Amino acid sequence: MGTADLSPDEFAAAISAVTSAFGDPTRRAIYLFVRANPAGVKAAQVADHFDLHPNVARHHLEKLASGGYLDIELARLESAGRPSKIYRAGPLDTRLAFPPRRDDLLGTLLARAIERLPEDEAASLAEEVGYEYGLALAARMEPGDGRRSAKAAVASVADALTAHGFAAHAEASAGALTLVSEQCPFGDAAHRYPHVLCAVDQGLIRGMLEGLYGSTRPQIQESRPDGDGHCVTQV
Repeated sequence: MGTADLSPDEFAAAISAVTSAFGDPTRRAIYLFVRANPAGVKAAQVADHFDLHPNVARHHLEKLASGGYLDIELARLESAGRPSKIYRAGPLDTRLAFPPRRDDLLGTLLARAIERLPEDEAASLAEEVGYEYGLALAARMEPGDGRRSAKAAVASVADALTAHGFAAHAEASAGALTLVSEQCPFGDAAHRYPHVLCAVDQGLIRGMLEGLYGSTRPQIQESRPDGDGHCVTQV
């Protein structure tokens, strides 16, 4: 699928994902550096190569990893202590269309299957499906490396959602953190089965946040299936 096959919303989501990951010149250079080292690199190597503070190098690597551009592996420990991470470049896709996925059909099939249950039970099961997938994503983003701050966790969730076609960003206002999604990869299926697919989204966010930060109960405040221009989830 090339860019000509994308709807305007899907193309916007692709551009948002790529801009978020590669809008910083240093981050672009780091990505190329990682790709030039197929065996993988550690944050300390990146920091030395680019004369960066290790925390800055790690931030850029995590940003690329949360967007799906780098894979993370835990280095084997030879002594006691926390295992370090090895970052490797993922498969290269030059079509620019990889962040959004055509999940409309899968969403419809999931929703129709789950809707055979009573409505409350269907929404509960749908959220559990999203929650388990969110936990799995968080484990890939932050394997065995403790917890992030709430703000950092929400920003990482926004990056991961964007990489999955949601065109999401984090906002902070009046002491509250929110996730705003401008695009829904489930397409028309979300309008036909909102209580199921919105529950999947909420579970996905809950699972990622729990894996990165701790137990939370995110609440959808606005939703495109309800006629709003975007989806807003308060964390």
